[in-house]
Amino acid sequence: MASETEAALAATPSDGPTVFDKIINKEIPSTVVYEDDKVLAFRDIDPQAPTHILIIPKVRDGLTGLSKAEERHCEILGRLLCTAKLVAKQEGLDDGFRIVINDGRDGGQSVYHIHAHLIGGRQMGWPPF
Repeated sequence: MASETEAALAATPSDGPTVFDKIINKEIPSTVVYEDDKVLAFRDIDPQAPTHILIIPKVRDGLTGLSKAEERHCEILGRLLCTAKLVAKQEGLDDGFRIVINDGRDGGQSVYHIHAHLIGGRQMGWPPF
């Protein structure tokens, strides 16, 4: 958890290219579990549960974080959640799962390209930390 906090504290909000853009463009390898014309879902390189998948829009359109969402982003935000449901089913997460969207420095966001974490395969606790 310390490294996640450090990454969030070191991250700088920017509209410039992110590591996710490199994954979308196949410049960095990833284990893709779902892809369509709007979203990409791939396994997290530092999983926090047996199943930990990141779901991202292929086009950022200024949507660096949830706090930056505008009316025009409603469709893609819904698409991220619907994709999470589809991927959860595909991954066999029939007993439940968690969706997390970190926003901003205090929210633990380390990549300023909105993304949803699909986490499952074990009992989740509350509070999460």
